Amino acid sequence: MLREFMNLLSLCWKPFGHPTDNFTSVGVIGTNCGAKDTKDTLLWFYDYGHYASGDFSMAVVQANQVLEDQSQIESGPFGTFLGIYDGHGGPDAARYVCDNLFRRFQEEHQGVVTRETILNAFRRTEEGFTAVVSELWSTQPQIATVGTCCLVGVIHEQTLYIASLGDSRAVLGKKVGNTGEIAAIQLSTEHNANLDEIRQELSEMHPNDPQIVVQRHGVWRVKGIIQVSRSIGDVYLKHAQYNNERINAKFRLPEPIDMPILTAVPTIIAHPLHQNDSFLIFASDGLWEHLTNEKAVDIVHNHPRAGSAKRLVKAALQEAARKREMRYSDLRKIDKKVRRHFHDDISVIVLFFNHDLISRNNVHLDQPLSVRSAFDH
Repeated sequence: MLREFMNLLSLCWKPFGHPTDNFTSVGVIGTNCGAKDTKDTLLWFYDYGHYASGDFSMAVVQANQVLEDQSQIESGPFGTFLGIYDGHGGPDAARYVCDNLFRRFQEEHQGVVTRETILNAFRRTEEGFTAVVSELWSTQPQIATVGTCCLVGVIHEQTLYIASLGDSRAVLGKKVGNTGEIAAIQLSTEHNANLDEIRQELSEMHPNDPQIVVQRHGVWRVKGIIQVSRSIGDVYLKHAQYNNERINAKFRLPEPIDMPILTAVPTIIAHPLHQNDSFLIFASDGLWEHLTNEKAVDIVHNHPRAGSAKRLVKAALQEAARKREMRYSDLRKIDKKVRRHFHDDISVIVLFFNHDLISRNNVHLDQPLSVRSAFDH
């Protein structure tokens, strides 16, 4: 079952189908669309393209032995859906979500997008991955320790919805009147135990557990194990039957689980798009470890649109190299797996808004668009 979900049956462009159609053919960056950087062979990008409400740029750089990030853009008559899925413990949950969350969203929205539509898509995706874990538990128990953060954006009828689990981030570049300046507005909520408000939330949800968050080596973690408090997957921290001697000792809890410790319920905001909203940066936390919101917005604002995502990734890599007192030209020679000691997998999508198209609910495409990142580089 899992292999069926993981394999791409063909690598080509295909228009959107109805929810019941077999929608497995996609444009894959580095395989049949986009390009690979000539000097950093772990960096792939799609410099410039069109989606239903404007233009986009997309890039991903791999650091882990197996790429754990996934990302996608789906755009057509309904509007636009984009996602960044930052996996941990392995790639399986992020790949599953990239294959299935948009499908569930298609089945739910039926031409109308609401918070409930998005919540239901997340719930059904979580249930689906839990079913995969149940099926594989007897032969692959470590699948229970795999999870992913999820950052989803939906543009529908002049409204931008942002749904988040974990610590990927969405930042809006907004024009400041007629000054020519641009402000960085963070739209997403992060669920990371290093934030005071998340530790407070966890303590309120688990009042009888003084060890719900534990600080180790200066880092706060849920049960001393994981930094994020919301995810898809990580079922070992949600269902007692998956936390026993069959999983790695570092994931086991000393006491039985009497209620889920993590949740897959996203924080959702609805942002009415305004003429001054210029662009949106979607990125996994690997980018934000090295760039501030303001720096990222300035980079996009002060350069041509083409190559915006790649430019952000390279700026983060240059900063990662600087922190280790080395040059990016030396960092990019380091192979995957070893690269993880210097930076994380990084996925970036930049959307530019065309408000004429948005106001007319127009579709700036000859055919619907579907692009996703590759499984591995």
